[in-house]
Amino acid sequence: MSEEIINKVAASPLLSLDLEEYYPKEEVVLFDLKPFLFMELILKEKDFRAALQNLDWSVYQNKIVAVTCSADAIIPVWAYMLVVSYLEPFAKEVVLGDEKKAVEQILLKKIQEINIEEFTDKRIVVKGCGELPIGEFAYMEITKRLRPVAKSIMYGEPCSTVPIFKKK
Repeated sequence: MSEEIINKVAASPLLSLDLEEYYPKEEVVLFDLKPFLFMELILKEKDFRAALQNLDWSVYQNKIVAVTCSADAIIPVWAYMLVVSYLEPFAKEVVLGDEKKAVEQILLKKIQEINIEEFTDKRIVVKGCGELPIGEFAYMEITKRLRPVAKSIMYGEPCSTVPIFKKK
């Protein structure tokens, strides 16, 4: 008996969507304002401006930079604006927050840029259990984006899925 083995998963009309493909590939680095503060508490404008002018901003070339202040200090809004004005020519992206927040923001931005028209009336499996730490926020966001156009949305792997949504 030499029956041909048929891969039913590969032959199914399911579209697999892997959120890891949208995960930022660039290095994420932190820019902390704390070292630029007088006694790590007070921002002195003249000293702050001088310190920023003397930095080698090229070290941030093509990186995602998370700007934060780890000190419990009141930072004026213009200070963040000034930092971004120096980072913008070099960094791939600049966000407010820590490294985790930066990855979150970039991932959300990339999900928003997905052309959902290619998923119209399709059965979609949003892949789970990958190598990268994709947070719940991303799965929620992709569900919000796909629900209006998808025929159905499932979570997991094509061979073992959890139904999420089915158009009636």
